[in-house]
Amino acid sequence: MSDMSTAPPALLAGLIDDAAVFPPGNAPLDVAVERHRGHREAAYAGLVGPLLVPASDVGALLDVGGAGGGAPLQVGLIARPGVDPSVVMSALRRLSGEESVEAVGAELGWFPGWRDLPVDRLPLTLEIPRGADRDRALEDVRAGVDEAGHVVQAKFRTGATPTWEWPDEVELAAFVHDCARLGVPFKLTGGLHHAVRADHDGDPQHGVLNVLLAVHAAAHDGALMSVESVLAQRDPHLLTAAVLDLDDAAATRVRSLLTAYGCCEVTDPIGELDALGILDLDDLDHPLDEENPS
Repeated sequence: MSDMSTAPPALLAGLIDDAAVFPPGNAPLDVAVERHRGHREAAYAGLVGPLLVPASDVGALLDVGGAGGGAPLQVGLIARPGVDPSVVMSALRRLSGEESVEAVGAELGWFPGWRDLPVDRLPLTLEIPRGADRDRALEDVRAGVDEAGHVVQAKFRTGATPTWEWPDEVELAAFVHDCARLGVPFKLTGGLHHAVRADHDGDPQHGVLNVLLAVHAAAHDGALMSVESVLAQRDPHLLTAAVLDLDDAAATRVRSLLTAYGCCEVTDPIGELDALGILDLDDLDHPLDEENPS
């Protein structure tokens, strides 16, 4: 049992990728870049990962990315499932040799030929589909994790879109459970704006604390029903107490599976975690470890 008054720092470091330009935030790219640089200088900088940018917007990114000087702007290049992977490859070529912007990862929909992408060990995140290809895709990513020459992880969408129905606790639990069982690292995207599972403006949303504890449950005893139960929990006091009870080893294990998630306004969950006593901003006043591929 942990005797810490806040969550282990390893549980939260680099947890939240900055998806400000994506819905529902939809920030203009220049505004998102300026805000991201502010996040990187804030007391909560240690929680914030790279800025996520559509691969198709790399030209506009280069126009604004160098503003402010200093360290290169670290970005993840995003292509939604169905987008031709050549869009990502073109964006990577555009950024090659640039000093103001550095691609630290690329995300695209899973497809069988992903191993042939000329990414030179750039970390890849492959979004797992629903339906008949779901298990095949996850097993394929697991095989890629074990192969030399690849840095790859899975991704699952936790927020609803016009073409993607919100995944309930049962579906999300199955994904988390399978990733833990197979040893597949993953990130999540969409809908994780708040600390605790709730309905917001009539729309269901999973909670960040629920997800962290669900990963812990899956890695700890592997019981699918336990994972589902944690995802359904709505009591912030119970969730907070459980997170504060995690020790460093448990936190490290959780984050070896859940590497990050994207959020369009990173200060929303950070503010809620602070209000719940989950974190101490003074302990997080350090830059994100550049070796973290999340």
